[in-house]
Amino acid sequence: SNHKSWMHTPEALAKHFIAYNAKFLGNTEVEQPKGTEVVRDAVRKLKFQRHIKKSEGQKIPKVELQISIYGVKILEPKTKEVQHNCQLHRISFCADDKTDKRIFTFICKDSESNKHLCYVSQQRNAEEITLTIGQAFDLAYKKFLESGGKDVETRKQIGSLQKRIQELETENSELKKQLQSLENQLLTNQVPPGGGNSKVPTDIFDMVPFSPLAPCCPSPPATLHHPHLQPDLQISDLFGSEPFDPFTCGAADFPPDIQSRLDEMQEGFKMGLTVEGAVFSLDPLDGRC
Repeated sequence: SNHKSWMHTPEALAKHFIAYNAKFLGNTEVEQPKGTEVVRDAVRKLKFQRHIKKSEGQKIPKVELQISIYGVKILEPKTKEVQHNCQLHRISFCADDKTDKRIFTFICKDSESNKHLCYVSQQRNAEEITLTIGQAFDLAYKKFLESGGKDVETRKQIGSLQKRIQELETENSELKKQLQSLENQLLTNQVPPGGGNSKVPTDIFDMVPFSPLAPCCPSPPATLHHPHLQPDLQISDLFGSEPFDPFTCGAADFPPDIQSRLDEMQEGFKMGLTVEGAVFSLDPLDGRC
């Protein structure tokens, strides 16, 4: 790869995931999608909360972080139950702490509330995680563009044109029906007294009426059930939607939810991901958990 800073092969992140063991300090709402100050406040707040919980005898929960081009998953290490699933295009900022080198954070826009949440974890290889997420974001964005993400606007135009064509075709077949019945009326009135074998023309130009082409591909099913796979391993495309091919379909063939997901992905990727090493802690022993 031409990225010297890339730590993993693209296949590792595209076909599998990179796993890290960590302790999860938690997440907290922040006002901005980016910024060292924003993260610093969140880290202090969560460290303080952990400090209180520790004094009450609670340990910091251990988690597994799984990073891939699908996003960052935070799982319970033994049961592998997914506790948080953060899609990459929703992650706007990630940073590791240059003083307390174990602290790693990222800001992600929550898919349900649309609030910005800052996630904080603690582990040995914080810097490596930051670089891995940066690489995954890069790969995911390239993949999104390859799959036609840059054509979201064009697809919208195609969609409205297709809709217009369909309306015109409907209108056209309505007019043909009216024309046909008028022709039939005319023929009935013109039948010579002895009866004739006038051939009824198919349409005014003696052509076989055409049927509009069927749409190029049906809407994808809402959910795909694979009996042998766990629910979170269902076969789906890069960002968890049912597979689609933007080059053979216009937007009219996308159900609105997939179209809005594409728009939202485009928005997220355009914002980009800021990756940095920053100083969150006042000194390395500040709030050691």
